[in-house]
Amino acid sequence: MKQPFRTLDSADVAGKRVLLRVDLNVPTEDGRVTDTTRIERVAPTITEIADKGGKVILLAHFGRPEGGPDEANSLRPVAAAVADVIKRPVAFATDSVGKTAEDAIAKMNNGDVLLLENTRFHKGEEKNDPAYVDELAKLGDLYVNDAFSAAHRAHATTEGLAHKLPAHAGRAMEKELEALALALGAPARPVAAIVGGAKVSTKLELLGNLVNKVDVLIIGGGMANTFLFAAGKGVGKSLCERGLADTVRSIVAAAAKAECRILLPVDATVAAELKPHVHAHVVDVDHVPHEEMILDIGPKSVTAVEEALARAKTLVWNGPFGAFETPPFDAATMAIAKTAATLTKQGKLKSVAGGGDTVAALNEARVAGDFTYVSTAGGAFLEWMEGKALPGVEALRAR
Repeated sequence: MKQPFRTLDSADVAGKRVLLRVDLNVPTEDGRVTDTTRIERVAPTITEIADKGGKVILLAHFGRPEGGPDEANSLRPVAAAVADVIKRPVAFATDSVGKTAEDAIAKMNNGDVLLLENTRFHKGEEKNDPAYVDELAKLGDLYVNDAFSAAHRAHATTEGLAHKLPAHAGRAMEKELEALALALGAPARPVAAIVGGAKVSTKLELLGNLVNKVDVLIIGGGMANTFLFAAGKGVGKSLCERGLADTVRSIVAAAAKAECRILLPVDATVAAELKPHVHAHVVDVDHVPHEEMILDIGPKSVTAVEEALARAKTLVWNGPFGAFETPPFDAATMAIAKTAATLTKQGKLKSVAGGGDTVAALNEARVAGDFTYVSTAGGAFLEWMEGKALPGVEALRAR
C-alpha cells in the first residue's frame, strides 16, 4: 500500500510562513482575469491557512515567459482577482526570491496573504535547480501544494520544495487525490471509462492502462473511427488514423485478454462537411457513405452507452463523443452527460471527469456540478489516467 499524503489536518500553521503552491495560470484579457475557476478552487486552502494564523505566501507560474521577467507574464493583475475571490487583501512582491521577496514577507502579520511574482521568471523553476529551491525554501517554514494541475511537472515549486520543508497537500489537491482514488485506485465495480477526442495517437498510453483497470471501455469521438476502420469498416472521409490500425487491433486484443469489453458505435451521424446545422443523417456504421464523414455517434449507440452506465458503479470520462462544439453533432455528448449526471444524483454512479473538452462539454450540458468530481487539470489528469506517477504528488507522500 502506498503511503498516504499529509494534509492540512496535520499542519501547525499558526505564526508560520507557509509557502503555498497554487495554479493561477488563468485566462486574462487587457490585464483582467476573465475566468476565476482556478482561483475559486484554491480559495478554501488560502483562507483556512490565514484563518489559522499562518502567513500565506502564494507561489505560482503564469504563461510561458522566455528568458526572464516580462510585463505580459506578470502575476500582478492576478493578485487583485485573488483578493476579489477570497474577500481579503492580497499583497504583491515583484520577485519570487531574494531581498524583494524577503522584505515583503518580513512585513507580513499572521493571517496576511502575499503573492510572489511568476516563478517562471527564474530559469531554476522549470529546471528544478537546487540553488533556486534553496532560495525559495529560505522564505518559508512549511510547504503546501494545492496545484494538482501542475503536479505532473517536476519543477522547483511543485516538487523540489517538498523535499526541503515539511510538505502537505492543500484542500483542492486532497479532494483531487480522493476523487482519483475513488475512480481508479479502489473503485466500486463495474467501472466504465469513456475515452473520446480526435486521435488515438494522443491516448495510446491511456488506452493501454485502462484496458487493465476498467470493465467496459467506451470509445467515442474521432478515435472511434480508427477503431471502426481497424475492424474493417468503411469510414468515408471521416477523421481516421489509418496507420494506427495494427496498434488499435493490439489494444483490442489486450482488452479481450483482460476481460475488458470495448463498446464501439453501431450507428453514426454523418454529413458531407463539418459546419453548424449542416444537413446530417444517421447511418449504420456498416454503411457510411464514401463522400461523407462521421461527426457524432447515433441514437442506437447513445442507448447502448446509457445502458452500460446504468450497470456501472464508477465512471471515468475523458473526451467527447462527437464534434460537440458544432450542433447538431453535440447531441450524443449532451445526452450521455445528462444521463451520467442523473445516475450520479440518484446515488447509483460515482462519476469523475477531466480534460478541457470534457469540462467544456459538461458545462455546456449544465451538469458539471452534478458529477462526483470534475478535474480542471488537463495534462496531470491525463497522465494520472495513464497510470503514471506524478512527481508533485509523489513528493507529498508521508515519509
